[in-house]
Amino acid sequence: MQRRLPAIIFIFIFVFAVAVQAAARRSVVIREWDVPTPGSLPHDPAVSRDGALWYTGMLSDTLGRLDTSTGKVEDWPSPGGADSRPYGLAATPDGNIWYSESGVNPNTIVSFDPKAKTFEAWPIPSGGGVVRHMVSTPDGDLYIACSGKNKVGVVKISR
Repeated sequence: MQRRLPAIIFIFIFVFAVAVQAAARRSVVIREWDVPTPGSLPHDPAVSRDGALWYTGMLSDTLGRLDTSTGKVEDWPSPGGADSRPYGLAATPDGNIWYSESGVNPNTIVSFDPKAKTFEAWPIPSGGGVVRHMVSTPDGDLYIACSGKNKVGVVKISR
């Protein structure tokens, strides 16, 4: 009996641990929405202050916005035009959306003002390679990864 007691205690602890772990598992729900332009190849989603989901449509040369509460999806043509290939994207605290154009006129950083629905674009001085990804700082500046030139950088935004 003395030998069985440690084994029984071990089995009890093991069963208890498995039950606790199973109870702690999270429930995950995945929901998807179709984008308006077929074959657009959505890239680099980012969430803005208002909770909207933004993405770049790399093969449709668009910037897209999804209102996750209504399911409404809108998109706008990128200012670089055909083959501009929008890619990396970030939402800044001021509500603007920033992304890169990596196609025929690569090495461009684009800003979109959702209220005015206007774009502005700036070339990267060094050529920057292709800016694949970017993140916003709490102050609203951007850090960028320029994969073609083996560089990283910062975009300082005056306010």
